[in-house]
Amino acid sequence: MSTTPAPAVQRRTAVLLLAGLLLVACAMRSPITGVGPVLPFVSDDLGLSAAAAGALTSLPLVAFAASSLVVPKVAARLGARATLVLAMFLLTAGSALRWVPGTVPLFTGTALLGIAIAVANVLMPALIRAEFPGRIALLTSGYVVLMQVVGSIASGVSVPVAETVAGGWRTALVVWAAPALLAALLWLPLVRARRSAGPAGPHARTPWRSPLAWAVTAFMGTQSMLFYVLLSWLATIARDRSGLDATVSGVLLSELQVLGVVGSLLVPVLTAGSVQRTRWVAVAATLCSLAGIVLLLVAPGLAVVAVGLIGLGGGATVVLALAAISARAADAPTAAALSGMAQAVGYLAAAVGPVVFGALHSLTGDWVVPLTALALVAVLQLVPAWAAHRDAVV
Repeated sequence: MSTTPAPAVQRRTAVLLLAGLLLVACAMRSPITGVGPVLPFVSDDLGLSAAAAGALTSLPLVAFAASSLVVPKVAARLGARATLVLAMFLLTAGSALRWVPGTVPLFTGTALLGIAIAVANVLMPALIRAEFPGRIALLTSGYVVLMQVVGSIASGVSVPVAETVAGGWRTALVVWAAPALLAALLWLPLVRARRSAGPAGPHARTPWRSPLAWAVTAFMGTQSMLFYVLLSWLATIARDRSGLDATVSGVLLSELQVLGVVGSLLVPVLTAGSVQRTRWVAVAATLCSLAGIVLLLVAPGLAVVAVGLIGLGGGATVVLALAAISARAADAPTAAALSGMAQAVGYLAAAVGPVVFGALHSLTGDWVVPLTALALVAVLQLVPAWAAHRDAVV
């Protein structure tokens, strides 16, 4: 007797998997991007220092760095579907914990949801490859853009929700657990249907001694640092330096991410598969981000223009950083090893950014020195932007 599932069952399973993947994409950035706009409310309510507030947004990045190398081993033991379901329940629990009054629940919940998002970051490409091998490019671009769009929506509506709904900023943060909970419930019946294979095959050694690998890692780290510093502090900077109210500052943060989507979509058009053009696009995108930061520093009244430039440059560099991991690897095992190195070291470097940025503001009482330091990071990014996209492999 044949054990092959009927076509109707296969179609229903595929629809559930697709819906689950899209819900996971909705949950992967919004719990983080929703924090920045309400950070002044959180700080005022709990009496957080600037450095402590920066640490709140750095915790997920620390989780990304700490978890990226171990997730494939867990998925190989439990199955990718089961691991992702557990991650979505963990994200829901972490978000709910942030609703509990007190500083400790806030930081603990943020750390838990950071671990959960790190698991999703690692597993999403593997699951798309396993479940939809004929639609990898389409679904990958779809989930990345959806993640960015929902993240930008979270930034734009967090302040209005905090100001109008019972529970204030706590409710504004917890609502973004809904997609994760729905994804977990949707995928739960599918866990027993088939254990999805996690990353498999031979393991390459992490290329710690490769200058090219370090160039890729540095490019990933610097672009991540720029993004997460601004994600954490842009709304506060706009309020302090540009005189914008909390709602408009949140919309400005939403603009950063919407323009990031545009920048991401422009990369394939501008590079056209050429290595040489890719190098120049990486440099141009970095210069675009640098111009926006400098404009934010010297002309606070032009914050809308400055944020547009930073968004376009940042959206392009994140795609270029991810593409460099695949393009610079000689084979699939090397790509996995290089990805682990770039994400672990890169996100760890990015985690330091918001804390140092906030500490510089506390020490100087102004945003001039922090923004100058951020511009310096963008200048330094020009080196790995060029080196990480040369025609060579690790």
